[in-house]
Amino acid sequence: MTGLLTTESKRHVRRMLHSLTPCADRLERRFRPWLKKAGCDAAQINALLAITPAAAVRMQSLNPFFKQVAYSGKRLAKLNLAPAVVSKSLQQFDCLAGDLLEGRFAPAREQFQLATHFVLKQAYYEVREAESQAFFDLFRAETQAADLDDLLSRFVRVLTKAFRAAAGRLTLEEQPLPEGLQQPLYIERDQPNQNLLVDRRLRGRYASYWSYPFGPSAVLQLGFTVPYPWLPREQALLAAAAARCREAIERTRMTQQIRRLQAESLRTEEEERRRIGRDLHDEAGQALAFLRLQLEMMERDAPDRLRARLSEARELAGRTTIELRRIISALSPSALERLGLRTALRLLVKRFRYTHRIAVEYRAGALPASLPLPAQEVIYRVAQESLQNVAKHSRATRVNVSFRGADKKFRLSVRDNGAGFSPDRALLKPRSFGLAGMRERAMLLGGTLTLKTAPGKGTEVRLELPAPVIANGKNSRIID
Repeated sequence: MTGLLTTESKRHVRRMLHSLTPCADRLERRFRPWLKKAGCDAAQINALLAITPAAAVRMQSLNPFFKQVAYSGKRLAKLNLAPAVVSKSLQQFDCLAGDLLEGRFAPAREQFQLATHFVLKQAYYEVREAESQAFFDLFRAETQAADLDDLLSRFVRVLTKAFRAAAGRLTLEEQPLPEGLQQPLYIERDQPNQNLLVDRRLRGRYASYWSYPFGPSAVLQLGFTVPYPWLPREQALLAAAAARCREAIERTRMTQQIRRLQAESLRTEEEERRRIGRDLHDEAGQALAFLRLQLEMMERDAPDRLRARLSEARELAGRTTIELRRIISALSPSALERLGLRTALRLLVKRFRYTHRIAVEYRAGALPASLPLPAQEVIYRVAQESLQNVAKHSRATRVNVSFRGADKKFRLSVRDNGAGFSPDRALLKPRSFGLAGMRERAMLLGGTLTLKTAPGKGTEVRLELPAPVIANGKNSRIID
């Protein structure tokens, strides 16, 4: 800090401060009434008195004084005292000091005042920059959060850091907050209102706490190692952060509700597919089998002139039966429920290889038993859609299908050596919902679907799903 002044300037400043030593208290007594008349409150007056030459007189050297100026400057910024008012106050003090010094040390006083102003401006800038950074971090937390629980974790982490708290908790209740938590509270250790701390483990652990409502059912509570009542600027920042967090929480809740509805819609769709598949198998499938048998019997007993036509009809019934089985399999992969995902994928690959005469290599590792049916259905549908796209568009001669499961992630990859394509252009095609549908299915389970392709360089579709996580049922997070 003392680098703001040259060696010669520091020598003159010390002489000036030494001359002010006998009258420092008198200067402050004359300065206080002026500050009160200017509209400053007690906290602002104390912070302003800490940055005057009279305060520097009581310091052992200039370096700790300028550190005190930096601290008081941040405090003045948080007390919402405008820099112009601070500057005018220091000019007034300099006038008082100039009168007592009878005009002496004018260059030293000027150098001292310039250095003080520089440190103050830096302090104001750091406060504003920290506020901007906090809002940027809140915005980034909102865009990066995977779900509501993750959003709460990120928000409390940002706000705990922004206010330099030792601990923080953001709790989202199912019911409206108790009456005592519906307004901002400053709490000190061992005070009666300490019982309003949601987490009992925080009680008595810290010297002071902030409790701030973030809506009708959410509350932020921060713990500090020293008694620290919030300052006006900090309370304004809390109010602005609360408003942003309320909106983000509501948006995330709505998004989760939409995803639940989409997941329910997909579940209903799968159930309807299974019902239609069963009906086709039980009704149309058996009717076709009976028709084929009747045609075969008629063909044996028919005159020569009708046998050829009956043979054609029997073969047509047979081909229709095979096509019906393919449709039933596409509608509802019964092998998935009967034989499991690993075998169902192998049968899917085998059927694709036989139907389209394309070389397919299939690799699958061991799968944990905890993989739920909805995840298995998504994996199967993505593999099915990817292979259909290979057959329709890629002109590939080789396809590699691999599936691996681990404790934290499941990964499916379908890679071909075909013509490739532009993913962005494909997604913009009207009435083309294959890629979008696959991504939607992956997103509903918290997974991702990525495409690696380019014209003439083949295509890889990669699906990654997180392992199932059992939630604890609480929407709250604590940071220590």
